[in-house]
Amino acid sequence: MKTLFLLYTLLLISAGCVYAQLPDPGFKIDKSTAIVITDPQNEFLSPQGKAWALVGPSVEANNTIANIETLFELGEKYKIPVFISPHYYYPHDREWKAKGAISEFINQVKLFDRKSPLSLEGFEGSGADFLEKYKKYINSPNVTVVSPHKVYGPQSNDLVLQLREMKIDKVILAGMLSNLCVESHLRELVEQGFEVAVVKDATAAAILPDMNGYEIAVVNFRQIASHVYTTKELQKAIETK
Repeated sequence: MKTLFLLYTLLLISAGCVYAQLPDPGFKIDKSTAIVITDPQNEFLSPQGKAWALVGPSVEANNTIANIETLFELGEKYKIPVFISPHYYYPHDREWKAKGAISEFINQVKLFDRKSPLSLEGFEGSGADFLEKYKKYINSPNVTVVSPHKVYGPQSNDLVLQLREMKIDKVILAGMLSNLCVESHLRELVEQGFEVAVVKDATAAAILPDMNGYEIAVVNFRQIASHVYTTKELQKAIETK
């Protein structure tokens, strides 16, 4: 037993050394680069949102709202295409039988509710609506709002198609929630052959008594993405490219 414990300890130390020496492939911003923002919506980013009690502390700690706005500003100023991958749920989505813990929470509190795919009734100012301060950017010609992703990743929407059709092969990724939709978009975009960088302080996640979703995500960002920026680092990279 003592020998096994020693071996286990050595493996942990070894793994720690490997992680500390992970390479940083880097990320070069060019004409084939787009910004992708997941779920910049009231449910997550407004104090009136249904998920604010869970995510608000992380949003405030990261200055997420202002940092996402900086990404919109950079996209507009430097003519970088911006794609929004939103969350919407319609009445028929509430009939799903297979549910995970988060999807059941979403169903119980009715996050991102909309009346119908063909109706905007009750949408303005609702939890599913975009944060008010972002709307002036979202209405700009450089911003594309793709169809909603239904669980966490973009497999169920047209984000990848829209990127391909625009000849985009590099993505700067941010949004909500760090360890769910952002990380799921990161994984799928990498699987699809895109080069992806993440802006870690333009994301946030739920903090629960036994887990911090943001801390979980940042570890995986570092291991999966080509590069991990802060908003200030990204701004400098764009302004000096």
